Amino acid sequence: MSEFDRAAEAIEDGGLVVYPTETVYGLAADALAPAAVERVFEVKGRDRSKPISMAVPSVPSALQYVRATERERQFMGTFLPGPVTVLCRRRGTVPDELTAGQDRVGVRVPDHAIALRLCERAGTPITATSANVSGRESARRPADLDPEIREAAAVVLEDVDERDSSARQTGSDNDETDGGTESTVVDVSSEMIHRRGAKADEIEVWLERH
Repeated sequence: MSEFDRAAEAIEDGGLVVYPTETVYGLAADALAPAAVERVFEVKGRDRSKPISMAVPSVPSALQYVRATERERQFMGTFLPGPVTVLCRRRGTVPDELTAGQDRVGVRVPDHAIALRLCERAGTPITATSANVSGRESARRPADLDPEIREAAAVVLEDVDERDSSARQTGSDNDETDGGTESTVVDVSSEMIHRRGAKADEIEVWLERH
């Protein structure tokens, strides 16, 4: 069984998986399963009032779970995949536990081969949150993972057999992600940037022009 098979099986069983993205290492669970989402909050020690975003393999797949306006679709078509989280109105399948009861959910389409492959293999949206205990530094290498995270994760996608793939975007020797800066979180409907990260300046320009 491959690492991806093990990771997909863990997510299906309600477990946690650490995976690299173009920004920092993320912590995946089935984003549509309340118990799995609760496990993410518990392991991270995250305030339940703070929502968690979900990652999907493409914009069309995201539209199965959110109701996006034409402008939001244009924005997603411009910036996704990439280090940007877009807040969209959720459909009924997205649980309150993920959004902290809010009507909108953050959508990520990672620009990273391993993260995208995990999204595809999971067959469900996965949680898109950094793989660290709240208040501590985000991890750019598996060696940086907090012990609590490593212990809780059923699989850490660091040893998958893709080191020589041209699509691989982590470092060749130490599995360090390229980024280090978290995604920018934006609500296109209100033109509000909730968290400035990668591409924040480009996003501001887009919002002014569209």
